[in-house]
Amino acid sequence: MRPPPSHTSPAAETTAHGPQRSATPQVFAILFAAVPTGSPSPAPPAKEPASVEPSESTAEPSASTGTPAPAVTTCYRHPKAETYVRCIRCDRYICPDCMREAAVGHQCVECVKEGMRSVRQARTAFGGRISAVPAVTYTLIALNVLAYLAELVRPAVVDRFGMLGAHLVDTDGTHYLYDPALTDLLRPEGVVAGEWYRLLTGAFLHLPATDTPFGVVHIVMNMVALWNLGRVVEAQLGRVRYLALYLLSALGSSVFVLLIAPEQLTVGASGAVFGLGAAYYVMARRLGADMASVNRYMAGLLLWMVVSAGFASWQGHLGGLLAGGVVTAAYAYAPRSGRRALVQAAACAALLALLVLCAWGKVVGLTGGAA
Repeated sequence: MRPPPSHTSPAAETTAHGPQRSATPQVFAILFAAVPTGSPSPAPPAKEPASVEPSESTAEPSASTGTPAPAVTTCYRHPKAETYVRCIRCDRYICPDCMREAAVGHQCVECVKEGMRSVRQARTAFGGRISAVPAVTYTLIALNVLAYLAELVRPAVVDRFGMLGAHLVDTDGTHYLYDPALTDLLRPEGVVAGEWYRLLTGAFLHLPATDTPFGVVHIVMNMVALWNLGRVVEAQLGRVRYLALYLLSALGSSVFVLLIAPEQLTVGASGAVFGLGAAYYVMARRLGADMASVNRYMAGLLLWMVVSAGFASWQGHLGGLLAGGVVTAAYAYAPRSGRRALVQAAACAALLALLVLCAWGKVVGLTGGAA
C-alpha cells in the first residue's frame, strides 16, 4: 500500500541533499526590480567634442601623427612668394620671377650676374666688342639730319660752322680771299681766326636746298652711303673704334682742304664716308674675303671722286680716304696680344697729332707766324 500524500507546505519540503529553497521570492525580486518607480531620472548630458584651435605655425606637431608639418619656404628676394625651387649655385630659394635658366636647373639673378662678370666677352677680329645694333651709325645719321634741319631754319649756319681755312670779311658780311696784309682792314674768318671747331663741324653740314637743287641730293647720297657702309664697319670694329675712325676720317678730310684749298668753304660727310670705304677695303683684305665685289665697290668710289672733282671738294674726299685707310690698317694689323688695344689707340693718337700739327703749321704759314 502506498503511504498517503504528505500535506506539508512547499517551504518545508526537503530533498535528499537538504532543504529545497523556493524560487518564488527570487522571481518576484527580479520582477519588482525591473518595474520603474517614481519619475524617470534625466540622462547624463553628452560630452561636447573639444574645439580645435587653429595652428599658428605649420611646423607644430600634428595631433594625429605627432610629426612636424613641412615649413613654408619663400623667395629670398620676394618674401611673400612661396617657392620650393633653389638656385643650383647658392642654394637659396627663388621664385619664378627670379629664376634664370641654366644648363641644369635654375640660377638666381645675382649668380647670373656674377657668372657674366667671370665670362670673357666675345670680340671681333679687330678687337671690338660685338654689338647687334649699329647705334653709332644711327646717331651719326641723326646728327647730320638735325644739322640739316637747322640749316633750313637758319641758312647762316653753313657760313658760321662750315669748313673754312682762311677768308676775310667786312662789316657788310662780304667775303674776300685771305691776305695777311689786309687783316688790319678786314676781319679774318675761318681756322686762321682761331675757329678750330670748323675742322669737325663742317663734316655734319650739307649744301642747303635753298641755294642749289643739289642740296637735298647731297645729304641723301651721303646718308645712304653712311647707312650701307657704317653698319658693316661698325659691326667689325665695335662702337669705340668705329667712332674714332669716323672722326679721324672727317678731321683728315678737313685738314687736306686746309692744306690745299684753304679759301674754299666745304661742307658734307663725304670725307668721312670715303674713310669708311677705305676701312671696308682694308678689313676685307685682312679677313680674306672675296675681293671681286670689294674691288668693284672701291673702283666705283674712286671713279666718283674723280667725276665729282668738278663740283665737289676732291681734297676732302682724298683726305678722308687716306685717313680712314691708315686708321683701319692700324686696327687690322696690330699684334693680337694683350697690348693690341694699346697699339691701336697709340696709332690713332699719332695720326691725330700729325693732323693737328699739319693744321697748325698751315695756319702759321698763312698768318705769318701768329697762329
